Amino acid sequence: MTPRLLTSPLDRRSLLRRAGLGALVAGAAGAGLTGCASAVDERRAAGNAAASAPVRGGTLKLAVRTDLVPGNFLTNSNDGVTTTVGLVYDTLVRRPNTEFEPRPRLATSWEISPDGRTVTLQLRDDVFFHGRGTERGRPFTSKDVEFSIRTYADPKWIAQLRSTAAAVTSFDTSQPHRVVLGLADPLSNILDLLDTVPILDSETIDALGRGEAFVGTGPFRFESWTPNTSIAYVRNEHFRDPERPYLDRVELSIGGDAQALLAGLRSNRFDVVNGLPFRDIATLDAAEGFHAITLEGAELQTYVGANVTAPGLSDVRVRQAVAYAVDRQRVVDEVLRGSGYPVNLPWPKSSPAYDEARNATYSRNLDRARALVAEVGTVPPQPLTFQANHPVHEPVAQIVQANLAEIGITTTLQPVEAAQFVKQLIGAQFPGLWTTFHSWAQHTPSTLTVSAYPFNAQKNASRFVSPDYQRAAATAWTLPATDTAGLGRAYTALSDELLEHLFLVEIGVVLNQFAASDRVQGVGWTKRSEIDLTDAFTAA
Repeated sequence: MTPRLLTSPLDRRSLLRRAGLGALVAGAAGAGLTGCASAVDERRAAGNAAASAPVRGGTLKLAVRTDLVPGNFLTNSNDGVTTTVGLVYDTLVRRPNTEFEPRPRLATSWEISPDGRTVTLQLRDDVFFHGRGTERGRPFTSKDVEFSIRTYADPKWIAQLRSTAAAVTSFDTSQPHRVVLGLADPLSNILDLLDTVPILDSETIDALGRGEAFVGTGPFRFESWTPNTSIAYVRNEHFRDPERPYLDRVELSIGGDAQALLAGLRSNRFDVVNGLPFRDIATLDAAEGFHAITLEGAELQTYVGANVTAPGLSDVRVRQAVAYAVDRQRVVDEVLRGSGYPVNLPWPKSSPAYDEARNATYSRNLDRARALVAEVGTVPPQPLTFQANHPVHEPVAQIVQANLAEIGITTTLQPVEAAQFVKQLIGAQFPGLWTTFHSWAQHTPSTLTVSAYPFNAQKNASRFVSPDYQRAAATAWTLPATDTAGLGRAYTALSDELLEHLFLVEIGVVLNQFAASDRVQGVGWTKRSEIDLTDAFTAA
């Protein structure tokens, strides 16, 4: 049987310890919170013990902020996409959230040749695509692996690991349950690709592009989609594990501001919510009947990006001034409520590229920032774009605006709708500064700099081009994963380039959180924050 990731609700003390909230909450509430937290801990422990046996059946109700966009289905760029991928599709391997070595999924085993140019995968022989209604669909074979990777490499789908998929130059699918991938060069992140690419159905791919059908091999079947309103999923009766999933149905509500999502959770209209401010999640976690789910291993990063071709931002001294001015600790404390930590580089602490010392390179220093601005002279006012009404991006934009005003740089806040923001990000269309999340740094470091829209060395959202950066990214990408020393040097070179050019100014690592009712147990997630409800159930 394929290994599964098992999770359970975090108790209050564990959450505070992992998220770094203990001192903040204690300082705010004093000794009174200790007794309250203890009572919550005892109540939650008793409830969890009573509900330890999984319950079959029932409907779980999710709520998210943003709808899926079929044309962006392979971008991991919005809530509707990540939810649908997590429920409906499966991948060849899965990197566990707190470990680096992949585990089997649709591939039962794999072997990389000594020269790193051949990857041989043995595939499960008991997997079927979703059929019509409760019917079983056609069997999954090696040809589906080839189709999925080739589709992922197609520029039409603007997938973030497209360059890695395109580097797979040959497929041997002569055996239905064995596939051999040929690579032009060794790829340090080849297992990231196999962890990321959803196995797609070649017979319905056109319907997927139109938003009419989403057919995979995952634990739930797509049932219906009402754009900007809801998506419904039902149990896959022919899932590869006959004991899973426990749930009969998942209903996803789309849209609504943070207060509407919070009210829906409190009133039992929703069971799990993605998109609440961290302050509301902390309040819920301390209350009876609710808990926070911290997505360990799926770290995001909040940052300020700069269009380096825009007037005033082409001079690296201005970007350095921004890096010195941003109050990272304030963002972590006030916006993230301690669920994260400040950084100057994109790598989370779990990454082999993480460097504690270098993360102090641009500590807050207003005098240094003002001196750099004075060297440059007048800096034109800068637009600062962010996703409107987002519980993190909006307050971060406001803090950045205030920080830059302290050093004489005027910014104009430009909130835009989520789909428009993604379009600007992918198309490198920001007129000046912007702030949002980026991901992918929690994977192999080379994945970030050859794949993620903000960092891609060949084409990125900042319009930054540097032969040195391109060489550093290519070196880290094409070294064998076994060359630990060489990769260490390559990651150092990448960090040097990022700190020198500062086309992106990192603020902090974000440990994202869902809020959930205590009725819900077993919620999992992938390293890309795709929700996994294979083991989830609702208790009475």
